[in-house]
Amino acid sequence: MGTVTPLTLTSFGGVGTVTGSRHLLQCGTSRVLLDCGLFQGLRELRERNWRPFPIDPASLDAIVITHAHLDHCGYLPRLVKQGFAGPVYVTYDTGKLMSVVLPDSGRLLEEEAGYANRKGYSRHQPALPLYTEDDAWAALDRLHPVGFDVPFGVAPDVEATFQPAGHILGAAVTRLRLGDTTLVCSGDLGRDQHPFLRPPVPIGDADWVMIESTYGDRRHDSDDSVNRLADVINRTVDRDGVVVIPAFAVDRTEVLLFHLRRLRAAGRIPSVPVFVDSPMALAALTIYRAALADGAADVRREFQGRADILDLPDLEEVLDTEGSKALSRRHGSAVIIAGAGMASGGRVVHHLARFLPEARNTVALVGFQAEGTRGRRLLEGATSLKIHGQYVRVRAEICDLAGFSVHADAEELVAWLKTATREPNGVFVAHGEPAASRALHDRIERELDWTAVVPEMGERLSLA
Repeated sequence: MGTVTPLTLTSFGGVGTVTGSRHLLQCGTSRVLLDCGLFQGLRELRERNWRPFPIDPASLDAIVITHAHLDHCGYLPRLVKQGFAGPVYVTYDTGKLMSVVLPDSGRLLEEEAGYANRKGYSRHQPALPLYTEDDAWAALDRLHPVGFDVPFGVAPDVEATFQPAGHILGAAVTRLRLGDTTLVCSGDLGRDQHPFLRPPVPIGDADWVMIESTYGDRRHDSDDSVNRLADVINRTVDRDGVVVIPAFAVDRTEVLLFHLRRLRAAGRIPSVPVFVDSPMALAALTIYRAALADGAADVRREFQGRADILDLPDLEEVLDTEGSKALSRRHGSAVIIAGAGMASGGRVVHHLARFLPEARNTVALVGFQAEGTRGRRLLEGATSLKIHGQYVRVRAEICDLAGFSVHADAEELVAWLKTATREPNGVFVAHGEPAASRALHDRIERELDWTAVVPEMGERLSLA
């Protein structure tokens, strides 16, 4: 009788929530972590970042990261600090973007701890950062970039292939060969409608599929989102107000600039200054422009060699803190794009404190707002918002423009599953709040008649 090789999946994050993606794959004696994300949002979730990792980080053979958003890569410096010393496999542009987002994350964590200590609003004395900028640079030394569609060995009996996911630049659908078993992981799945990135690749042949479910219970109203953005800008400018857009530094800023450029060229919005107030977003913009100019593999063919699609007249880049503070003192209408996308930190928080109390202003939310974030509270109608230990009155118009999301919605997620060439053994529904994951799970079982599972935190699932 032959020996059965252990083949298991255990999720230590990215289940029951849209943050903290961390999925452990064990194939025989090999241990591979798929994604290494930060928990964000609710305090209860953020506190998980401080807990010891459930297994010894030094026992991991490798880490495979699907893309450069912090909820998929932002825990890496902490894990390296705890003893992980193996390779971290990424696509080339994911690696470039991580070299921007991780040091910036470390710097922000240090600044927030310092600010909390100065103002005395932290529950801990002294407040400490989860990791530092130096920790982030040390973690980046572990990166091993790999091209799309190139199979590579990850660990004994584990092979991986990155393919375009259409979510952000460098984002990958990851095909993992675990012994004789194939697992296809969506990572964060993009959309056919992304203005300049290729749509997600089909699943093809797979024994198992792991799919995100951020919008598993919703449908994007994407056809109208650009028109609504134009309307928001026009009516805010008419009342001499400022449009503040909390935007993810990677991709959302670029998508906004793409559409703002087209609206301006068509004469559909007035000629007012557009400020990008985020060093991280501006660094990412440089990487995007280079990828467009060089014809990166995940850029749509018609835009290869077209870095100009992100060039906007009257664009003003705000790099330093003094320039950011000056935005709050200026007079007249403007559009301010600043991080972070859920208003959970970064420079946008200071702009919210300044502009939320005035009814002439608008805050436009252009992406998913996780439970417990300031963005989510604004969407839910908060009349005041706690910022840096003080409550700020909300009188500004709050506009939900979720159609700009680069996450597939429920219809698109099901359509992607249908690209499998055969029924898989099962579909793991991850990366969603409970209602969204359950809704997608139910659709899969009802419409496709496939086995679907919503993993629980720490649940060990057999793939053998």
